[in-house]
Amino acid sequence: MTVDAISLEVFKNLFVSVAEEMGVTLGRTAYSPNIKERRDYSCALFDPTGRMAAQAAHIPVHLGSMPASVEAALGRYDFAPGDIVILNDPYLGGTHLPDITLVAPVFVEEGGQRVLGGFVADRGHHADIGGMTPGSLPLSTELHQEGFIIPPIKLAKAGQLNEEVVELLCRNSRTPVERRGDLSAQIAAIRTGERRFQEIVARYGMAVAQEHMDALMDYSERLMRAAIDAIPDGSYTFRDLMDGDGISEEPVPIAVTVTIKGDEATADFTGTSPQRRGCINTPIAVARSALVYVFLCLAQTPIPSNHGCSRPLKLVAPEGCLLNATPGHAVSGGNVETSQRIVDVLFGALAKALPDRVPAASQGTMNNLLVGGEHPERHTPYVYYETIAGGMGARPTRNGLDAVQTHMTNTLNTPVEALEFQFPLRVRRYAIRRGSGGIGLHRGGNGVVREMEFLAPARVTVISERRRFQPYGLQGGGPGQSGENTLLRQGVEEVRLNAKATVDAEPGDVLRISTPGGGGWGH
Repeated sequence: MTVDAISLEVFKNLFVSVAEEMGVTLGRTAYSPNIKERRDYSCALFDPTGRMAAQAAHIPVHLGSMPASVEAALGRYDFAPGDIVILNDPYLGGTHLPDITLVAPVFVEEGGQRVLGGFVADRGHHADIGGMTPGSLPLSTELHQEGFIIPPIKLAKAGQLNEEVVELLCRNSRTPVERRGDLSAQIAAIRTGERRFQEIVARYGMAVAQEHMDALMDYSERLMRAAIDAIPDGSYTFRDLMDGDGISEEPVPIAVTVTIKGDEATADFTGTSPQRRGCINTPIAVARSALVYVFLCLAQTPIPSNHGCSRPLKLVAPEGCLLNATPGHAVSGGNVETSQRIVDVLFGALAKALPDRVPAASQGTMNNLLVGGEHPERHTPYVYYETIAGGMGARPTRNGLDAVQTHMTNTLNTPVEALEFQFPLRVRRYAIRRGSGGIGLHRGGNGVVREMEFLAPARVTVISERRRFQPYGLQGGGPGQSGENTLLRQGVEEVRLNAKATVDAEPGDVLRISTPGGGGWGH
């Protein structure tokens, strides 16, 4: 079958539909509010060599780094029909420990034989995977404090689930019932992806499917090269600061030089902070995902997201720096917070090349909130995890949006009704933080204010950013307002919390999180 514009569009949507239906299955069958309500998961389809062929419109930081997980699984095992590999080790293809990835081969019928047609993978953020504080995003100083580490191992062999692995994982979580339910949902999504891809091959043949996978990657590469070629040649630098690493309040610099040469781009992070003692380090896969995300955003023509997008992009991050940490260093906050700052510095650099295209900085944080304790009525442990929206940076042609998730996260919030039903918490206030967006020709989006009352004793961890260094404005626009974390003892006495903090709360205490606004654009 000859590849043409029509067949390419048909197969693009066929491949994307595999990942999208995997996501629907995962979201509808999951047990925890974090996956069922917030949709903190991602799914993708890969070719027989492990190159990403298609992804669903899920979470950028998951999807950009997922190829590293698939690569780690392929490098460890030979696959048979029905196999599933599980892993979460950040230094073997993962991001941080709560993100558990499943990878499975898809075998198809071709010429009377079963041949490897490709792989499907999904990643779900599990609300607790052990570690020193509930939620498994602690203010850690080493990886082993963050939870249960899973190298690439077989969760299923020839269709037979290894129950011992499931038992081991659940035993290391504070919420074993949730873990079993969410893991079962991930397995169901894997099997859905297998069936859907097998149906495509049964209808068109593996040779045609592979031909279109290759053509789609080449097409995405051409579009990405055209997008880069439209950027003026040159080297563009930018530097920004993180609030601290959770152990020290010393500012943490992230610096980049983006060099555009023809239809290729290099992002060199030389000058970025060395890896830190605290939890904001990242494996290099996270930095790579941010780089691809930024250039996909800048393209004026939609680009199918697959392996081809990354071919014209080169990443330089010296080993041992914050963005390419060596094994053993703490990474719990890197995936969620450092990834956002990487985006900020890349956009800051490229704003010098494209002043009329690049938006001002968005809130620059996911405002991670983790609460754990014993439910006073059920007498069972619970863990609640949430990322809280903020302001979008103003754009060159319009204001930023209020109260939205931005850049490397793409989740929803937990509805108040679901939250209060599931956990001993009461939401006292959930409102737009008026006036928090930066001023300018176009105003930055406003953040939110969320107040939560504790109905039982709890241990609370907040991992956030932009509490000291404001989201920048561009082209004369003002910065967005910094965020604030405040604990009100018995709802009255205010205790200001650092950007990253762990505290014990008592019944009647109220946590107020005020998220940053986006920067303004233009005078």
